[in-house]
Order: sequence, then C-alpha cells, then structure tokens
Amino acid sequence: MKPLRFTALPLFLPLAAFADSITLDTVTVTSTRMERPLADTPAALTLVDSHDAQQGQPHLQLDESLNRVPGLFVQNRYNFAQGLRLSSRGFGSRAPFGVRGLRLNVDGFPETLPDGQSQLDSIDLFTVDSVAVLRGPSSLFYGNATGGVVDITTFSAPWTDSASATVIGGGNEFRQANVQARGQRQKGHHGFSLTALGYDGYREQSEVRKYQLTAQSGWQLPEARSLTLLLTAMDTPMANDPGGLTRQQVREDPDQASRFATPLDAGQAVDQQRLGLHYRDAALGGGLLNARTFVSQRDFRQQLPFPGSSLIDYDRLFYGARLDYTLPFSLFAQPHRLLVGLDADRQEDARGRRAVDTDGAVTALTADEDQLATATGFFLQLDSHLSDQIMLTVGTRADRLRMRIEDHLLDDGDDSGHRDFDEVSYSAGLTWHASSAHTLYSTVSSAFESPTLTELANPSGAGGFNPALDPQTALNLELGARGTLTERLFYEAALFRVDVEDEITPYELGGRTFYQNAGETRRDGIELGLEHATTERLTLALSWTWSDFRFQEFFDTQQNADVRGNRLPGLPEHHLYGLAKWQAETGFFAALEGLFSSHRYAENTNVTRVGSEMIVNVRLGREWQRQQQTLTLFTGITNLLDRDYISNLRINANSDRPVEARGYFEPGPGTGYYAGLSVGW
Repeated sequence: MKPLRFTALPLFLPLAAFADSITLDTVTVTSTRMERPLADTPAALTLVDSHDAQQGQPHLQLDESLNRVPGLFVQNRYNFAQGLRLSSRGFGSRAPFGVRGLRLNVDGFPETLPDGQSQLDSIDLFTVDSVAVLRGPSSLFYGNATGGVVDITTFSAPWTDSASATVIGGGNEFRQANVQARGQRQKGHHGFSLTALGYDGYREQSEVRKYQLTAQSGWQLPEARSLTLLLTAMDTPMANDPGGLTRQQVREDPDQASRFATPLDAGQAVDQQRLGLHYRDAALGGGLLNARTFVSQRDFRQQLPFPGSSLIDYDRLFYGARLDYTLPFSLFAQPHRLLVGLDADRQEDARGRRAVDTDGAVTALTADEDQLATATGFFLQLDSHLSDQIMLTVGTRADRLRMRIEDHLLDDGDDSGHRDFDEVSYSAGLTWHASSAHTLYSTVSSAFESPTLTELANPSGAGGFNPALDPQTALNLELGARGTLTERLFYEAALFRVDVEDEITPYELGGRTFYQNAGETRRDGIELGLEHATTERLTLALSWTWSDFRFQEFFDTQQNADVRGNRLPGLPEHHLYGLAKWQAETGFFAALEGLFSSHRYAENTNVTRVGSEMIVNVRLGREWQRQQQTLTLFTGITNLLDRDYISNLRINANSDRPVEARGYFEPGPGTGYYAGLSVGW
C-alpha cells in the first residue's frame, strides 16, 4: 500500500497504536459503491473499528459502536420488539419501529427493503468488524434514502485459524453466549458464529429470547477473482413490547408496562434466513466488477400493545441483485474513475391483520393481502482529478419503485391498489487536499424517500394506498473537512443544510399510526468529531452535533395547528459524546464514556417538552495471553449516575387523545451492571 497523508485516517479507529507514526496505510471505503481512499470522498463519512469500540461491551445493541458517530442519534436500546432506532440528520426519527430513511448494508447485501424500511435484529454483533456511516442524502448510491448509509462489515481478513467462546451476564437476568471460529485452507476461507441471548428486561413485558447463526465461506479464484457465500439465520421466539407510557405513569412507576401490554402479551416472534453470493473480479478489462445476488425469507407475528386491529403477521420473501463496475483510466495526465451500476430488488409480503378484544381473543379478520414492492435503479459516478490536489466527483441515478396491494378479503370491498414512483437523484462534490494534513470538501446532492408499504395505509378506511401521501425529496448542501491539527489530534467536521419538501410525518388515529406530508422542512447542522492519541495508552474522543431542524411550512390537521417554525419532534438540538480509554501494556483496559442530549419535543406542536439526558457508562477488564490462548475478563456499569431518562420517544403517538393521556415515553433503566469472560485460541 502507498503511504498516505493523515487526511485519509478515519476517526474512531484505535489511534493510540499510531501515536508515534507519521506514515499510515491507505484507508479504502466501499460504502459509496466505489472503492477509493477516504481522503477522496466528498462526504461526511466516519469509520468505526467495532473490535475497539465494543471491547468490554455487553454486545446488546449496535449503539455500542454508533453512539460515537457525529450526526447520528440512536434510541430504543431496550425494546427488542420495536428495534433500535437510528436517525441521521433527523432522517429516521419518524419511525415507530425499526429504521427509516437510512440504507443498511451487511457485507454489501441490503438489510433495507425496496420500500425503504430496515431492521437491525438479524445482525450478530460478535461478527461485526467495522461500520462505515455515510451521513446525508444518499439516493445516488443506493436509492430511496435521505439520511445516509450504514455499511457493516463482518468476518473480514485475516483468516488465520482461530476460535473463541464468550459468556456475559448481568442485571435483569441478562445472559448471552457466543462461540465462533474461522480458518483458511489453501485458497479457501470459512467462518461461523453462534449467539444466544436471553434478557428479561427492566420493565414488565420486555423479555427477549434470540438465537443467531452467521456463516461465511470464500474461495480465491485465478486472476484476482473471488467468490464468497454468506448465510445468516435468526430465530426470535419472544421479543415482548411493554408499550409507551404517559408522563404521569413514568413518574409513578417507570418499570410498568402500558395498560394492555401484559394482558395482550404484546410482542413479536420472528424467524429469518438470508443467503447471499458475492463474485468479485479485479481483472475484468482493467477494472473491478462486483456482482451480488441474495434471497431472504422472514416470518413475522406481532401483537401490538392495544386492542383492536392490532394482531399482525406476514411471510416475506426478499430477493435481488447488485452489479457495479469501476474502471480507472487516465486523461490529460490525471487519474480518473468511472463507476456504473444496476440494482434490482423485490419484496413480497403475504400479510394478515386481526382484531382482538381486551383479553387478546381474536374477534375478526381485518386484512388479508399481498403487498409487493419492486425497485430498480441505474447509476453513474465519475471521479476526476483536476490536479494533484483537487478532485471533482459527479454522479446521477434513476430509480423506479412500484408498490402494489392485492386484496384477498373481499367481503368489505376490493381494497387493491398500486403506486408508482420514478425519481432521479444527482450529486456533485469537490475535494481539495489543501495540505498533507488537511482535506476540504464541498458537495451538493439530491435524494428521495418513499413512504413504506406500512406507511401508505389509508386513514380514510377506504383501503388500498393513501393517495395523498407522496415521497419526500431532499436537497443537501455541505461543507466539510478532515485531517490532523497536531500529530496526535485527528478531526472531522461538517456544516450542512438540507431542505426537504413533502416531509413524511406520523400521527395516530384509534391507536394506529398513519402518515402525511408536512409541506417543507429545513435542517441546519454542525457535526464535529475529535480524537486525541494523548499517549500510546490513552485515547480521548469527543463528538458534538448541533441540529436546528424546523418545519418551514406545515399545518397539522390532526392537532388543528400551524406548526411553522416549530422544531421537528424527537430530536435534540445538542448531542454530545465523550470517551476516555486506557489500554495498558499489562493487558488491563478501562473506558469511561458519557452521552448528553438536550431537550426535545414529543409532537409537531412542541407542547410536550422532554428534558435533557446524561448517561455515563464505565467498563474495564484484563487480558492475559499464554502461548496460543487468550483469556479476557471484563465488567461494566451502565447509567453510573442512576439518572432518569427516556430510552425511546414515540413521537406524535396517540395524538387523538388529550396531551396528558398520550403514551409517548419508554423510560430507560437505572444503574445496571454486567460481567463477561472470553476465551480465544
């Protein structure tokens, strides 16, 4: 690898090891579809080394790695029925469960469906090697996303023969076990991981049981070609849902479940498998070809924490292919790269919905339908070095999304319907290597985000799709920089504005969530990340996000209020993360981390103010190495200061009720503890 300026070094890698080093290897990123140095990327992109970030962690949720990324706000760590909620620059905050507005990839395969919804529950944290987070509108790279990309890599090289076993236990009956192994034989490699999780939770009706398998086999073919087969399987027989509480209920007893959660046994059961095949050819016509195909199956059943039409099930088949080709060439004595690609995905859901009474007895079949979504996209991107210091990046993408309902419950009429969306996205960026220590960039990009199949539900009760709900579109303007201020202080910074038309925002009727377009919104923000390799053993890190996200034009018909100028709900103005980590020569390690979020609001009208939050966590451990074996003991304390806080905020929930009766709040636990043992050989 060629020596590289510090400008290519991402934050949140274990920097202490490089404290006295001047020359580093090139850091290559692939989350922008084109394999290229990070220094040439005109976008806010942070790389996280998960082995370093999750050292001594309980491996409960992906936020253990992502909390440190500026511009990213993570909620809902403890309700496994709703899933971890991610928002980037405010996109994704509307989701009542799972992830919206961001594209999620694991080893290059999509965890995001054609309609834009994503889940993180199938990702085995013990296998995650690194995470790349690209923030800002990203439809150019993958289509149908306005918030960015979270690109996860598992089981990366080296493939030396190794195995490990880990057990972790803690408060609220938390227990987890993992075994994994990897190895290499001649031109082939393999790896697998098995994980079992049990957790009773800190609230009533919050128990979870989950089992995961992740496996990979690869073969090195002649002439720089390779073939990799990947398999993931997940079985979650139980993930209970305690529901949202009113403010008064939180004050009285934050551990309680909502009124109907326990009698209805609210929660979900999930069974999912995915098989993927990746062919890589680095010798095709002087360029690089990546071809991927995959198929995924998911069986799902969920009882929502209220009576009525609240028992949901579906059988899902999700399959598709990705093809991209990068060709480097020279023109006018300068290097250039051309990327061309094609994506095609299809989602087939056989869905049912039933009404239940307050005792959980089924009273009626309310929906029986097939929901279908097909997404195709063609894209081009060109990197052109205008000089040794300046590079221009331009690109465009055309997407077609087709969504259809085939109604099989015809007693109440035929509720079949379809919606088609055709969108074009573009991006242009300029990167300037101002010196050996600093890289500056500017970019302008557009993006679109469609409503999901679930979000297109018709609030009129007429069935079919909501004809009044359209995709939201975003225009992003951004200035950024990355590099080193001293030999030991690394930084990344971004200043952005995102203007959104037809913002999709939720409201509730009769306990069900529906969606409407909110006119126009504007997002202004600053993202800053710092990491200081103070000594060879001590690393300090800090990230800060300032967000001014507001409605520019929107009359909330549900609340009968003009909310122009109000802050977007669910998002703090300031979000701060700090870390101090010590790694001794003896194998001892310790880390102290803190998270602070300023106040936020629970609904579009900004009537309900949720106070600021501060969480402090500490972890420490010791590693011993004896010949070919490694023994690690670790322990940790979460919420060390025992502060009250809201783990998840259900924005605009129960908006048809009086304010004091709205179940916005899912409180987080007080001080907790865990301890673990890992043996590797």
